[in-house]
Amino acid sequence: MATCTRRSFLATLGTGLAGAPALLRALPPAARYPIAFSTLGCPAWSWKTILQNADKLGYRALELRGIAGEMDLPKVPEFAGSRLAEARRDLAVLGITVSDLGASARMHEKDPAVRAQQFDEGRRFIDLAQAMGVKYVRLFGDRIPEGEPKAEVMKRVVEGFRTMADYARPAGVTVLIESHGDFTRSADLENILTSVGSPQFALLWDAHHSFVAAGEQPADTFAKIGKWTRHTHLKDSKPEGASRRYVLLGAGEVPVKEQVRVLAAAGYKGLYCFEWEKMWHPEIEDPEVAFPHYARTMADYLSSAGIKAE
Repeated sequence: MATCTRRSFLATLGTGLAGAPALLRALPPAARYPIAFSTLGCPAWSWKTILQNADKLGYRALELRGIAGEMDLPKVPEFAGSRLAEARRDLAVLGITVSDLGASARMHEKDPAVRAQQFDEGRRFIDLAQAMGVKYVRLFGDRIPEGEPKAEVMKRVVEGFRTMADYARPAGVTVLIESHGDFTRSADLENILTSVGSPQFALLWDAHHSFVAAGEQPADTFAKIGKWTRHTHLKDSKPEGASRRYVLLGAGEVPVKEQVRVLAAAGYKGLYCFEWEKMWHPEIEDPEVAFPHYARTMADYLSSAGIKAE
């Protein structure tokens, strides 16, 4: 089998891999910090462009949340049929992993037909995760509908995540609830995680939301939910009128460096993932600006916290 340099492999990415994969073998891994980016931040990029940039910028992993505008990942052409094996091979050759798949399924839904749709989406994403060898699938608790008792909604969310975790068990996949929407308070998340009580259920800690929406300090949040944290979302923002604007790391008021310090001090072994919401906020900086900035700034934060590139 012929040896391939990283440069020559990336050249094949630029022109497509037809005929090339049989000649490739895994490249020596580059030293990387444990950083990832969500593809939510690059909605116009193709799969090949995502891979090229992740490798060039020194990212260790990708969080998949849509590819080239298609948010339903099982419908992405690269992840279907024979092309799935090619996608896995591309990742392996570059030494890049997929941290998790981001579904949009909402466990708060009450209407039986809508709820069935959410469960169907969750199952399809779990099936894809199994086929791709991905450990985690993110789902939402999402909302507490106005006028409905919180206790009833919490019970329904717990039941939904228990159903999803049971489905994920034989696939070897773990379902994650994100601190998002109306479920950002650590006490509520602790309640849900404890009530579901499954080894196939854990937390994606969006540290921005726990600080901005729940008003909690990083150490206080982590003290309650740290033992369930398997993945993170990190980003910065600042007030803009009655709302907030996402800004480049270090330009806002979110204590991201402290969030990193808290995670590192606790021995967190997961990824420090950049969730740049370009898909939902097209006015913020393009990924060509934001992704390199995050990689540089996070290298400084992680180094300061005692985390080395490996």
